[in-house]
Amino acid sequence: MENNRNFLLAMVLSIAVLVGWQFFVISPRMTDEGAATTTAAEGSLQSPTVPAGTPQEQAVAPAGRESIPQAAAQVDTLTRDAAIAASPRVTLDTPSLTGSINLIGARLDDLRLKNYHETVDDSSPTIVLLSPEQTGHDGYFAEFGYTGQNIGALPGPTTRWQADEGQTLTPGTPIRLTYTNERGIEFVREISVDPNAMFSIADSITNAGDAAVSVQPYGRVVRHSKPQVASAWVVFEGLIGYLGDSGLNEVTYSKIEEEGRVSPASTNSGWLGITDKYWATTLIPDTSASFQPGFRFSSDNGSRYQSEYLSEAVNLQPGETRELLTRAFAGPKVVSLVDGYQDSLGIPEFSRLIDWGWFRFLTRPLFYVIDWIYNFTGNFGIAILLVTVMLKLVFFPLANKSYKSMAKMKNVQPLMMELREKYADDRMKQQQEMMRIYKEEKINPAAGCWPVLVQIPVFFALYKVLYVTIEMRHAPFFGWIQDLAAPDPTSIFN
Repeated sequence: MENNRNFLLAMVLSIAVLVGWQFFVISPRMTDEGAATTTAAEGSLQSPTVPAGTPQEQAVAPAGRESIPQAAAQVDTLTRDAAIAASPRVTLDTPSLTGSINLIGARLDDLRLKNYHETVDDSSPTIVLLSPEQTGHDGYFAEFGYTGQNIGALPGPTTRWQADEGQTLTPGTPIRLTYTNERGIEFVREISVDPNAMFSIADSITNAGDAAVSVQPYGRVVRHSKPQVASAWVVFEGLIGYLGDSGLNEVTYSKIEEEGRVSPASTNSGWLGITDKYWATTLIPDTSASFQPGFRFSSDNGSRYQSEYLSEAVNLQPGETRELLTRAFAGPKVVSLVDGYQDSLGIPEFSRLIDWGWFRFLTRPLFYVIDWIYNFTGNFGIAILLVTVMLKLVFFPLANKSYKSMAKMKNVQPLMMELREKYADDRMKQQQEMMRIYKEEKINPAAGCWPVLVQIPVFFALYKVLYVTIEMRHAPFFGWIQDLAAPDPTSIFN
């Protein structure tokens, strides 16, 4: 009885430690990581139309630079179809994506994921990732532009780009957009996309005027609503970026609402954006110059969650041409996909877009083993069962040691009871005699608990793998289990 009570107590304490560590250490640390330079929200946020620049932003470039321009707030909210029809567009069609590019601002604001549906029924609607700003609460988009002073209108949220008739953006056919302002600054933008989810934006800037000019590239991902976060302590959802020496920055929706603005240190490498459990929209700035990243929230005229960057100034003499290459990822967080982009495009730590957690040295290998077995069995459910059995076999020596210790403890229980009765009034003597018996019988009282403690992080890592990876989404098993990522419908606890 004593041994069983100790075992149960050890289990309860172990679980309490893990949960407490996650809530009180990991979650706050994730939101604060990389935010040592966080600036408090200004007394009252500026209108989203023309917000004032922060001191950090002003330090990026010479005096006279402006902050990232914002589109004017929409008074009327349109349906998604109406908002798409209300603006000139170029069609987008790839094996993975469908939608269009908005020529107003050259925005990515109409994107559906062809291979993912809202339910397990393949006839259900495909997942909508990005939507126009005019849809109000559903607005979610990405854009690249330029800002500068006293050089005319630069490409921004309201710029009408010109496109050749009949263009369609596909993996084999990029599109070409042009814009020239009143000061003779010419912008040529070529947008290309691969078969999966990576967009490349190649800009050519020519100063056809008679005076030197200076422009600053910017990019931003904007979301007008806070989604239902599935389980904040298991998987991170919110504003994210891997930013040079600042490392991984994860800013929850509640954190940015409280702070108003988070400004990590400027860097010349990395990426940033907004992530959900299974999907993400991220920007990868041009690495030829440093940029000031930032995360912000505004509640003026509706909520606005924004991940943004502002690059250092590009100076052009009369007749000079400069080229910039930026990228945008908008799609599912498939492990092989994000790992492949990290390797082929040299995007630093892009695999961290998937929330492997603090036990990623366990979670990533576990996923690869499950995925490797899946390639043979064709069923993730079977792969999960086999990995569980394999883990049990690996831990069998520890478990066996625990069982032996428990058996020895059970054998000496009669002696323990006698000692308690004999020395009921002398606790010190009672403990001394118990330790003597443990030593004579070669029993370690903790030996039955430590093997269990060692296994808990591994099985927690397995649970996290099953919870956060999109590969398990809508993956069938057998019988009534048609979605391994959904709760078991036969359980009254779900």
